[in-house]
Amino acid sequence: MSKRGGYLIISLDFEMHWGVHDSLGMEKYGSSILAERKVIPRLLELFKKYNIHATWATVGFLFFNNKQELMASLPKILPQYLDKSISTYKLLNQLGQDEQSDPYHYAHSVIKLISKYPGQEIASHTFSHYYCQEPGQDLSSFEADMRAALSTAKKKGFHIDTLIFPRNQYNAQYVELLKSLGVTSFRGNEPQWFHQPISYRSDNFLRRIFRFLDCYINISGATNRYSLEKVVKSFPYNLAASRFLRPYSKNLSFFEPIKMKRVLNEMTDAAVKGQVYHLWWHPHNFGDSMEENFKNLTLILDHYLKMKEEYGMLSLNMHEIANMLAGDSYGQ
Repeated sequence: MSKRGGYLIISLDFEMHWGVHDSLGMEKYGSSILAERKVIPRLLELFKKYNIHATWATVGFLFFNNKQELMASLPKILPQYLDKSISTYKLLNQLGQDEQSDPYHYAHSVIKLISKYPGQEIASHTFSHYYCQEPGQDLSSFEADMRAALSTAKKKGFHIDTLIFPRNQYNAQYVELLKSLGVTSFRGNEPQWFHQPISYRSDNFLRRIFRFLDCYINISGATNRYSLEKVVKSFPYNLAASRFLRPYSKNLSFFEPIKMKRVLNEMTDAAVKGQVYHLWWHPHNFGDSMEENFKNLTLILDHYLKMKEEYGMLSLNMHEIANMLAGDSYGQ
């Protein structure tokens, strides 16, 4: 396969309410989370129109049809976070009985819908939205969590070999474990210091403001595109993020053209140099200002078609990239 033109990877962290950290989560994000059920079918249709292959990193809890099924599948070892407030297991007593009564915490029908569309990969976002950098958790509870995630997916008819770590928290020891679990690729972090894995409570204001500014201007001077020749040297393959697609903000609407220009210029740079550009976001990010967010995404996908025509850029999901890298002929 020709490497000329580079690759566009799109990944989405599908977590619904399992990814909310504070006690006011439902009040603050509930409408956006519920709007995912409108956002996702629309995303799928748009991806189909543009022939976009995407990776949907899905929390294991979302696969179940009902609470009884979920409770029977919990890992034997649970993470013992020192900060109990971040544990998703505290939500189990609040769950409804099924997807119809509790659309915030079950999504079996949505996962089935995603899988019906061409080029859409169902990947893992761990079983419980597991945090690998939080004090109190350890390797044994992470392994139990991942085995539960992969087993649950298999029972539902999905073979998973891609992982996206919740809150982008990971370390070398946990990545090494993935080999024994059959995971072939994961999404690493952007190279800048303010994107490096860190615990939730340690993620201070300075890091957040740098990440925010970096969406508009290149404050570090680093490039987020990369070559597959570099990726293939280590396993599991680190298909690192290039850019978080920050959702549209009414308060910052004046800066939207700057944000979008940055994304499009980075895509062009990757296409010209035959490298990877990995764009990611959460479906619920489109829940507010839905029309503006879809307008931005359409602009990106129109630009992808232009890069495909001019340079041969390809859209592949993470599983497809990993399979290509594993081929004997790659890089020879």
